[in-house]
Amino acid sequence: MASNRPAPEAPFVPSQRSAETYGYGGYRTDEGPWEEWNPTAESIRPVRGKHRVAKQRGGGFARSSTVLGVGVIAAVSAGGMASANTGKAPVSISMPDLPGVGSLISDDDPAEDAAPALASFGSETATDSSRTAADAGEALRSRIMAQAESQQTQVASKAQAVAEAAAAKAEAAAVAKAEKEAEAEAAAAKEKAEEAAREKAEAARLAELAKQYTLPTSSYTITSTFGQAGSLWSSGYHTGLDFAAPTGTLIKAVHSGTITEAGWAGAYGYRTILTLDDGTELWFCHQSSISVSVGQKVATGDVIGRVGATGNVTGAHLHLEVHANGSADGIDPMAWLRSKGLNP
Repeated sequence: MASNRPAPEAPFVPSQRSAETYGYGGYRTDEGPWEEWNPTAESIRPVRGKHRVAKQRGGGFARSSTVLGVGVIAAVSAGGMASANTGKAPVSISMPDLPGVGSLISDDDPAEDAAPALASFGSETATDSSRTAADAGEALRSRIMAQAESQQTQVASKAQAVAEAAAAKAEAAAVAKAEKEAEAEAAAAKEKAEEAAREKAEAARLAELAKQYTLPTSSYTITSTFGQAGSLWSSGYHTGLDFAAPTGTLIKAVHSGTITEAGWAGAYGYRTILTLDDGTELWFCHQSSISVSVGQKVATGDVIGRVGATGNVTGAHLHLEVHANGSADGIDPMAWLRSKGLNP
């Protein structure tokens, strides 16, 4: 077992007492008397350099045992020096028989072994500190890199989401535009088809009417139209449609109906009025002769008279007027004839 070397005890002199007491104002009978003792080179070993700490060689305690040994040596040395300085009796301190402590505390080797041991201890501590710092730095670096990667991933995800939303919006707008254009095209095509169908139906209707209606004469020239202004007409404007033709040209019934008037009518000359089933009156004026009588039923194309120049005229022609529902004011004969599928 390794232990500190006990300090020599001072000779006991019963007749002498120390001027100092170990208490608070009283002398204890169990403490002395003591003689004053001055340490010499033979009685106490001088402190040489730093305490040597041997490097642990396999087995034994870990670094904690090493630190414990160093602390014990420091405490023992401090206790011996305190006893020498105060003149008090040294106190013996013994070390327990701990494994590895004897190898750490030894008086055999001088201070030449202390430097390598302390250097080794310091290098191990520095290495551990460096390794710990390196590990901490690596951990911090890993955390920073992970955080940066996470932020970059979030930014990329957000950008991708924005791009996808914009693409979806653009696609939806394109689809809506295409649908609207398709609907417009379909509506236009439908309208065009309906218009074509209406035109076809109207043409068919007019063709059918044309079988029921006919122009009042042939080999003619339109010389005056409805509404034409001039001093030649007593009303100030022309009230009918003039078909200029040679005298004696046949005049035909435009449609089936009943003769309601046939005779002289002043400025109109010889006039025949044909009333249709819907009440429309057709006036045939300036005839040279009349071929029908009042109350007679006629069919489309029947001859009712001949072209002449009777009444207020400047030349031979047929003056045709159309009075809807027997009204006194006439309407445009050109438009009425065209509505019946005829083209004067």
